Formats: sequence, C-alpha cells, structure tokens
Amino acid sequence: MEKIFALAPMMSITDRHFRVFIRHIFPRSQLYTEMISTGSVIHGSRFDALNFEPIEHPIGIQLGGSNPKELAYCSKLAEERGYDEINLNIGCPSNRVQNARFGACLMAEPNLVASCVEQIKNTCNLPVTIKTRIGIDQQDDYTFLTEFISKTSSAGCNMFYIHARKAWLNGLNPRQNRSIPPLEYDKVYRLKEDFPNLQIIVNGGIHSVSEVESHLTKLDGVMIGREANRNPWFMKELSDHYFGNSSKGRITNRETIVRSYMEYIEQQLTLGVSLKTMVRHLMGIYHGQRGARHWRRMLCGDGPVSELGLEIVESALQKITSLQTPEHT
Repeated sequence: MEKIFALAPMMSITDRHFRVFIRHIFPRSQLYTEMISTGSVIHGSRFDALNFEPIEHPIGIQLGGSNPKELAYCSKLAEERGYDEINLNIGCPSNRVQNARFGACLMAEPNLVASCVEQIKNTCNLPVTIKTRIGIDQQDDYTFLTEFISKTSSAGCNMFYIHARKAWLNGLNPRQNRSIPPLEYDKVYRLKEDFPNLQIIVNGGIHSVSEVESHLTKLDGVMIGREANRNPWFMKELSDHYFGNSSKGRITNRETIVRSYMEYIEQQLTLGVSLKTMVRHLMGIYHGQRGARHWRRMLCGDGPVSELGLEIVESALQKITSLQTPEHT
C-alpha cells in the first residue's frame, strides 16, 4: 500500500491559498482544511470555508463536533461539494473547543465518537478518518488509547492520524500542547503492531527526511504540521525524495515555486481576494537561505496592500534571487 504524506489541518494556516501553495510544491500530498465546526457550517458563519480549488484533490475536510446528526449533515454537504474524505478532530485541546464539546476531550467518550462515525457513514459515501492524540490529562496509558481506537474502528474508521503527544485539557494552551507534552512515538508504533489492518499515520515533531524515513519503516504515513508552514521547502524535499520530480519540470527551485504561486495570486486578485491573505504563505519559502530575513521584510513591511499588486512579490523575488547561488535557489 502506498505511503501517505499529509498536510496537517492548522487553524489560521491551512486555508485554501496555503493548500494550493503546498499542492504546487508536493503534488502527491494529502491536503486537509482547517478545522471547521459543525455549528459554523449549519449557522452559516463559515459556509464559504467549504470552498476549495480543483487542484487541491485529494482534499479532506476536517470537522469539529460531537452531535452525530450535525456531523452527518455537514459531511453530506462536504460530499456534495466534492471533498474526498471526512476527518474528525479529536485532538484539539483549546478551551473554546472543549466548551463546545469536541476536540481532544472526546477521547474520553469513544462510544459517542463511534456513533458519529456510524452516522456519517450511513449518510454519505466518503471515507471517515480521525485525527487524535495518544491520551488526555491523566488518561494517558496505552489501554486508554487502544480502547478508543478499537471502538471507533469498529464503527467504520480505518485510518487514524495520531499526534504522538497527549493533550493537557487544563493548564496548557494549544501552543504549549504542541511542544510541552513529550513525543511518544513508541505508542504509535505499537498501535500499528496491535491493529495491523488499520492505517496509522504519525504526526508531531517531524522536521527532516531522515525522521520521515524512520517512521515509514513502521507506519503507513506521516502528517506534517508546523514545519510545512515554517519551511515549505521541506515538503519539496519530501516530494523529490519519494516521488522524484513529479511536477513535469516546472517546480525545480524556490523561484519557480514562487512564480507558480504568483499565477494563482494573480487569478485570485481579479476575484477580489486580499493580496495579504495569499502573500503571507510565501514567508517561509526561503527559510534558512541567504536573504531570508530581507525577503520576509519586503513581503511584510507595513503589510502588502492590494494597490501594490504583485509588484511587491516580484520586487522581493528579484532581490533575493540576486543573493542566491544556483544550488540554493
């Protein structure tokens, strides 16, 4: 079975512009939306978040919720919009999400999550996957984790994205929950051994191709989170390492990545999309390269404004390209 290389759902990051950007870089990656709560879809405040570009396929929608009927309704809408997968958020530890009774706190209610999976599968034909943690608070032993996996997989979920940290529901904010609880990859590896018929994909703390190689000797895939935003070139390294140059020669260096994305920006500007919301995703493409700080400063400054158009990106690109040697472009 082919290994899975996924982009993690990240609030305020994985909007459709960032997903298009990553699709140019890693054509065979699995993309996911930001988490979209069922309430925001049903009551209309985030209905537009269901929109995506055709180039994004395969694209999964990550839903947050705990009401089986509401999740099923939103899943049916997603199916009608053309999504390829429904992913349930059982991993977010924020207080706001807990107050709405979804996210990581649902690890303590595997029967309810199983009911949600069953209701979705009875309503639409899309596969249902789950993104979760290895535990919550003091409920962090391996038995707790396996009971959750066992009950939800019996309901029809065959693919699990496991953030290899537990979540503290009280005492740590979401940012701290991404770094303070220790990574426990061994628990994820053990899950695959105990549930060989399930697809188990690891998430958390992955920053290099060598780390990915190590995980893939034991698991079915990797999900890349913050590193894809901090250093998008890492996704290009992964794509080339495992699939070669699958972009028909267009995406060969950082400049061609930027110019490819500029074509998308130009199209979106004609539709009235804010330049700033799209340009921000380019900040990390020269991470670690000579002139990277100047690149970010030129793109940001007092904030790109629509009157400047793409000239601001072209100017920054010409400047940083002049600083690069051929092997670093």
